[in-house]
Amino acid sequence: MAIQWFPGHMAAARKKAAETLAQADVVIEVVDARIPEASTNPMVHELRRHRQRPCLKILNKSDLADPAATQAWLTHYAAQPDVQAVALSCKSAGDVARVRGLASRLAPHRDGPIKPLRLIIMGIPNVGKSTLMNALLKRRVAKVGDEPAVTKSQQRLDLDDETILIDTPGMMWPKIAHDGDGYMLAASHAIGRNAVIDEEVAAQLGALLLARYPERLAERYKLAAGVVDALDGEGLVEAVARRRGFVVKGGGIDLEKAALTLLQDYRDGALGRISLETPDSRAAMLEAARLAALAATEQAANDAV
Repeated sequence: MAIQWFPGHMAAARKKAAETLAQADVVIEVVDARIPEASTNPMVHELRRHRQRPCLKILNKSDLADPAATQAWLTHYAAQPDVQAVALSCKSAGDVARVRGLASRLAPHRDGPIKPLRLIIMGIPNVGKSTLMNALLKRRVAKVGDEPAVTKSQQRLDLDDETILIDTPGMMWPKIAHDGDGYMLAASHAIGRNAVIDEEVAAQLGALLLARYPERLAERYKLAAGVVDALDGEGLVEAVARRRGFVVKGGGIDLEKAALTLLQDYRDGALGRISLETPDSRAAMLEAARLAALAATEQAANDAV
């Protein structure tokens, strides 16, 4: 099942963000450190490049991400023009205290009350934009919730006499190009549950975890190494159901409850610090997609002959 999610209010949010971006100096783009590229909205990239605005890319939830993968992503982004990346947790006051200084280096011409630094916070739903806004201001001004698309409108507030903050609603883009991205986004709770089937998302997540972190699964769910090695994603969900005793009326296993357990364990960090993609895995995925598209084009041409 290909996952797509673009609620109606997001089209309006994009139009408003494009207008506001013209008045901003630096884009603070918040992404999920566990899936930095999958959680990067291509519309944000297009909008800021059109206006030639530098980007402070915050890899939030870095306390939940694999440190080695995060370091690889920081190196990857360091090679991009007009981008500075930093890994942090927006729940950490010490981490957030660094943001103002990092942003100011990207716009040194905005340096006082006469020309205050104007920062626009952007990103997809549920990556921590509102948490960052509240932490920067040291008071609750933005609604925070563990559901995507909590923020529905922009807010413009003064951080201090020299800095203006603009918080924007979480924005998805109209079409997720790669199925794997859709599943990673859904697993990381960036997509509304009405757009996904939890058992399918959990099975896809399970396949990634089996490939990257089988020992974490064995430890968390008390599975023998030989058992884990023989499982696929769907089998992992079934194994979780059996180990936890999740049953439905009649004695069958409760796959939905097991799926939600696996998803929540990943989201909460109960499986340890995990990243679902790295720069290398991303490059391999894009190359596989390119080759598949090329093969499909060649097949269509042959069929037309």
